[in-house]
Amino acid sequence: MSPDPKAFASQGDLAEKEISFTEIGRDLWAFTAEGDPNSGVIIGDDRVMVVEAQATPRLAQKVIDRTRSVTDKPITHLTLTHYHAVRVLGASAYGADQIIMSDKARAMVAERGQEDWDSEFERFPRLFAGHESIPGLTWPTTTFSDRMTVFLGNRRVDIMHLGRAHTAGDAVVWVPDEAVMFTGDIVEYHSACYCGDGHFGDWGGTLDAVKAFKPAAIAPGRGDALVGDRMVEAALESTRDFVDSTYRPAAAVAARGGSLKDAWNAVRAACDPKFSDYAIYEHCLPFNVARAYDEARGIDTPRIWTAARDKEMWEQLQT
Repeated sequence: MSPDPKAFASQGDLAEKEISFTEIGRDLWAFTAEGDPNSGVIIGDDRVMVVEAQATPRLAQKVIDRTRSVTDKPITHLTLTHYHAVRVLGASAYGADQIIMSDKARAMVAERGQEDWDSEFERFPRLFAGHESIPGLTWPTTTFSDRMTVFLGNRRVDIMHLGRAHTAGDAVVWVPDEAVMFTGDIVEYHSACYCGDGHFGDWGGTLDAVKAFKPAAIAPGRGDALVGDRMVEAALESTRDFVDSTYRPAAAVAARGGSLKDAWNAVRAACDPKFSDYAIYEHCLPFNVARAYDEARGIDTPRIWTAARDKEMWEQLQT
């Protein structure tokens, strides 16, 4: 069943997604679900790190169950690439000793975490099944500024902030012994980029920084696991094209003093022919246009989305 493009955000998307659990390197796994938020699993000598918690403890249990199908080692570390509710609110299910975020991501939890939770709860009702068991906002036990290293026994894992993109505090997780990277929503594959809290002017440079590692495989934020040079390159370039194709028309409208609705029409004209079949495209587009229009007018820090602002903006652009 296809979601109704006029339904608010993803409220019309109620169909369960098929889960895939793909080994993308030795003892490295990507948990993917047809455009829903992905997670990653890194198995070390004596312990496990999970990347991205999912939106609720109930959804997190699906990641745990798949992890238990390949290892019985304890999950001791949980790395969260950014602060968004659909990525972090299932954290309590893992019982991890260490919950890792960038300094900036933690600051964004403090600044806008509750507003983001309320907003995303309205946008993604299916992803918040079992929301009653969420104990509260997810706070890290450990933060870093530029990079940190975790050893899972002898396996080295580097967690780094390479630049702003999907949010100001994005982290990537790099496993050098297999040249595998978990990018969060910096990279997507056949899924729309959500840019409502993004930094268009920096995103391309951050993609360049990811590419410089020459990853053999990537677990993206949404979409299929990317194994091999061809798939990695295709995802990096399609993500770049999506971001640029969103920002350029909105910036041109802003430069001539046009309205937000003018920007909406210009971005649709540029993006619909290329990306309309991408997962969550209709959901993301109004938020993306609003943020691109703001950034083009000099607003560097994304304005906080609230449930009320979401719907006001949606109605303004969709009607």
